[in-house]
Amino acid sequence: MLVLNLDPAFAPLNATEIVFKSFTFYGGEPHIKIEPGFDVSEAVTITHRLDSFNRLGEICVAVDALKRMGVQKINLFIPYFPGARQDRIMIPGEPLTVKVYADIINAMGFAEVTVFDPHSEVAPALINNCKIVPNYEFIAEVIKAIGTDVKLISPDGGALKKIYKVSEYLGGREVVECSKSRDVKTGRLSGFKVYEHDLAGADCLIVDDICDGGGTFAGLAEELKRKNAGRLYLAVSHGIFSKGFEMFGDLEKIFTTNSFSDIENDKVQQVKIRL
Repeated sequence: MLVLNLDPAFAPLNATEIVFKSFTFYGGEPHIKIEPGFDVSEAVTITHRLDSFNRLGEICVAVDALKRMGVQKINLFIPYFPGARQDRIMIPGEPLTVKVYADIINAMGFAEVTVFDPHSEVAPALINNCKIVPNYEFIAEVIKAIGTDVKLISPDGGALKKIYKVSEYLGGREVVECSKSRDVKTGRLSGFKVYEHDLAGADCLIVDDICDGGGTFAGLAEELKRKNAGRLYLAVSHGIFSKGFEMFGDLEKIFTTNSFSDIENDKVQQVKIRL
């Protein structure tokens, strides 16, 4: 198996790495030079962490270079699928961003596209030849690290379907349902609710796919404490943490993967993705 790890710090496959050099021109254009000498009759898997639109451009030029070298079968592994949260149009004038990314990826003609824990079913439905890696093993590893009999916390209605599948995978762990309100025009969060009268000191693990600013989890943690929760933990598949970690004072520990970036923070334990 051959792999082209466009982010040298992200190597999720146990495979022979293709040697290359990449850089960005002063005008902002990504460029790549792939070293010859590998068997172009073999399939090549490209891996990358898409933390910006320019990273998608790096994939585009890499695919073109490989095809010009004679590679016939190219796979893609992008653990974090950007734009997946923009999977519906809430107000007039917005783009359907998830489809913009999907259309570009589909145009490259990958034999298989692997995504880790996408935000919803929309992205996989739009991507050709899409393979999903669920968060089951990640959450199992988190619970093993915590070492306690925790309740699984669903932060909102959008997470319910996935968290019950996680619960089933883990042998039927108890799920506590929660909700919040969001102003679609401003993004402001309010009205956090925990649908359990008294948590009686039970340890709780909030499970979700993405943490961006973190307002959802900080607000929910306060409400869980009001319902007599014990120790609080957060597990998110994709940790962006755009506003840092100061707001997470109520959380004992945050667990995430390296799907988006590498994080060094005493409050965070990062699990490396392996395929």
